[in-house]
Amino acid sequence: MCVALPGKVVKVDGRKATVDFSGNTLVAEAGLVKVKPGDDVLVHAGCILQVLTKKEGNEMREILKELEAL
Repeated sequence: MCVALPGKVVKVDGRKATVDFSGNTLVAEAGLVKVKPGDDVLVHAGCILQVLTKKEGNEMREILKELEAL
């Protein structure tokens, strides 16, 4: 099973974006969607799949925290 994770865009450099996942950063492909610093995004396999609303990003992070606690 593969899971896409929510993160926050820290920096954009052309088609690449640095994304923060609770303190861990990763450079992801940003060519599929238009992103800017501060955007909440959904990332899978190193690619940003979509921009999330703040509410969606917060809800997904809460769900992942709950899963970690199990």
